[in-house]
Parts: sequence; structure tokens; C-alpha cells
Amino acid sequence: MSLTVAVQMDPIETINIAGDSTFAIMLGAQKRGHRLFHYQAGDLSYRDGRVTAPARALTVRAEVGNHFTWDGEPQMLDLGTEADVILMRQDPPFDLAYITATHLLERIAHQTLVVNDPASVRNAPEKLFVLDYAEFMPPTLITRRLEDARAFHAEHGEIVIKPLYGNAGSAVFHVGRADANLAALTELFGQVWREPFMVQAFLPDVRLGDKRIVLVDGKPTGAVNRLPKQGEIRSNLAVGGSGAATDLTARELEICAKLGPELARRGLLFVGIDVIAGHLTEINVTSPTGIVAIDRFNGTDTPALIWDAIEAKVAALAAGTHAA
Repeated sequence: MSLTVAVQMDPIETINIAGDSTFAIMLGAQKRGHRLFHYQAGDLSYRDGRVTAPARALTVRAEVGNHFTWDGEPQMLDLGTEADVILMRQDPPFDLAYITATHLLERIAHQTLVVNDPASVRNAPEKLFVLDYAEFMPPTLITRRLEDARAFHAEHGEIVIKPLYGNAGSAVFHVGRADANLAALTELFGQVWREPFMVQAFLPDVRLGDKRIVLVDGKPTGAVNRLPKQGEIRSNLAVGGSGAATDLTARELEICAKLGPELARRGLLFVGIDVIAGHLTEINVTSPTGIVAIDRFNGTDTPALIWDAIEAKVAALAAGTHAA
């Protein structure tokens, strides 16, 4: 089955193909004979029940500096009738522009498979959806109040503060036991973001790694242990962390078994969860990453698993049913 795949992502010229998960998924699609189109979220338009975007067909290749070729000029693509699959892969911030894109794509989700499901993405922000699984989390506070943050700091000694809708490890602060910056940080967060922020008990074992586990259609397919560089607590690869091979522990398998059925039910086909020392910290559904490192360490082919799941769901959608 050859599919028309529209990829909603950031400019393809700017990506680092050595570690980009979207690019790996595109290569996997092309191997199967699927036709690729590229457009950006800001290109979406709605009129008279139709959602369109000026998209360009392209060919991708694993060659640094020569990783894509446009196949012709942009064409106005009707995403509801001319695309079989839409990959919603633009990077956050998870702001009103992002939310608007989910609303527009939701209007055609009965015609075209959107990965991940746009309504579920909108209703499952990484640092809020995870609260449904509080039994696996470190002690957590969501607030805008300095008084609450001070009480939490006094209780737990060392804490981490991060924006509720941040990504890629940006603006994550460690506040130590004798740190006098809590009030200033609370003031800063209140000035930069209108939303509450997240405060969590600091997990010293983050120095041993922050594990990214990928689930495809609710099933764990692999993991990479991300290690912070010297002098850092953030282990995200985007801010200089390094990857290492790893296996899943019994605790991590338990977490996956608890989350997996709900992820599949919501149409969250490609998800990355973050686990530190057996504690679940985030459920990443907007534009999860990590599959290139996972496949490099494990010799696996995660894009193939993703496309197996997508193709089954496209067939089920065409037949008017839902893939199990």
C-alpha cells in the first residue's frame, strides 16, 4: 500500500539529520514507497470544511548537507481528501498556535489519519497528562505562588523548577538546600510565562541518567539513557547530554504497562516517556524524539514499527473501523 504522507514540521533545511526522529520516520516512509509532502504548521488554512496547505513533494536521503530534494513546486494539498497520513511533528512551544493547528487537523481526523491524534495531543500536555500517573512520579507541585514553592522547598530540600509548557530542557533550574534564588526564580517565571510552573523534588540519581522510553501504539519498543554533561543536571540530548545503551527495568515495564493501553486508546501512536531512577517525569506526545539513538544502540528499526502501526490504522480508517 502506497500512502500520501504530509509532514507538518519545521523547515527541513534546518534539521540535524544525525539525530532527528522526524527525518528517520520520513526515510522509513520512503523505503516503503510512500510519497512525502512537507509543509509548516503556519501554512494551514480552513475554508468551507476543507483544511489545506501549500505543500511540496520531496525526496529525502541520509546525506549530510544533501538530505532532501524538492520534487516540483508547492501545490495546494487538501489534507482531508488528498493525504492518507499527516505527521504532526513541528516542535513546541505548546502555545496557542500549536493548539490552533490541533483544532484545524481535528476537523479532518475522520478522513485522514493524524499522528499523533490532534485532540489527544491538545488534551495531554507533557507535564499535565503525567499527573494521571502520580503514583509513579516524584513529589510534584504546580503553582504560581512563592509561598507554595517555599513550603515545597523546605519539605524536600532540593528541588527542580521548570516551565509547564517548556521543551528540550529549556529553563530548567536546580535549587539547592541553601539556594537563595527561589524568590527571584518565581518572580522571573511569573513575568515570562502566564501559566503556573512545575516544581519537583530533585532526584540526585539524574546524574546516572534520564531514560527516554519510546512506546509505539502503547507498546515499549526501546530506550536510551541520556546522561548529563559535567556540571549539568539536564540530560536532554538537545542541551549537550549524551546517550548510552540501556534495558528496561521491572519498574519501567510496570510504568509502560500502566500507560500503554491509555496511550493507544487516545490515538497517541508515537510517545516518549522520561524516567529518572524509576520515577516518571514526563509523557511526551507533541514531537517525541530519541528513536535514532535507540536504534543505533539496539540495532532496532523503530520507524518500521511506527509505519507498521500507521499502515494498520490507515487500513482500518478506510474500512470504517478502528485498529486494535
